Amino acid sequence: MSTKQFRQLTGLFFILGAILINIPYTLLIINFDYPDILRFPVEEILTKFQAGGSTLIYTWLAFAWVGLPMLFGMIMLKRVLEKENSPFLETATTIGVIGAIVQVIGLLRWVFVVPIISRLYTDPSTASATKESLSALFMAVHQYGGVILGEHIGQIFTILWSTMISVIIYRSSLFNKWVAWLGWVASTIYLLAQTELFATVIPDFPVLDWAGLYGSLLWLVWVIILGTHLVKYKEQ
Repeated sequence: MSTKQFRQLTGLFFILGAILINIPYTLLIINFDYPDILRFPVEEILTKFQAGGSTLIYTWLAFAWVGLPMLFGMIMLKRVLEKENSPFLETATTIGVIGAIVQVIGLLRWVFVVPIISRLYTDPSTASATKESLSALFMAVHQYGGVILGEHIGQIFTILWSTMISVIIYRSSLFNKWVAWLGWVASTIYLLAQTELFATVIPDFPVLDWAGLYGSLLWLVWVIILGTHLVKYKEQ
């Protein structure tokens, strides 16, 4: 594979991953009130999840894995940018890969853990005391797998990757400088979404409700633009 083909394939992976991830995301918005439902009472979450059946589980499975091309893109981008001789490249790539994997782990709780809890919780024969235990179990899984792994560590590592990569591409001839600036802006807004996570344990913590949605969408737009530049760049 030539250098040009490798670079274009890297770009296609970024574009494909960013587009594909929006399909299950949209389905979750329509069928599961995502992401608002994440902060709903446990009974409402588990009841709605159980009502979604196997289709909802498959949607979560897709949401966890359709972004895999972006992971390949992160790894391959390291080779594309090696000529920039940046001391941050190796570290940025490692951080990005860890962030992506951690987010997949967090999302897979909806595939392999929550279905068991929701089935037992909504079973009419389940005793009230057992339901209370299941509710506590769900909250523990939800906070650890979702808030800690997926939304905190996963997103923070992804933001770090974006910020560091933007520093590198700012100096690269492959990209216009505004692409780097967009990466920094998207990362900053995405970072502000962490306020919602702290509010789950500190009730009076100030929350910027818009940061999560706009930050993640702007980040995906940046990824698509990043990929487009890699695909369309013409050798000088």
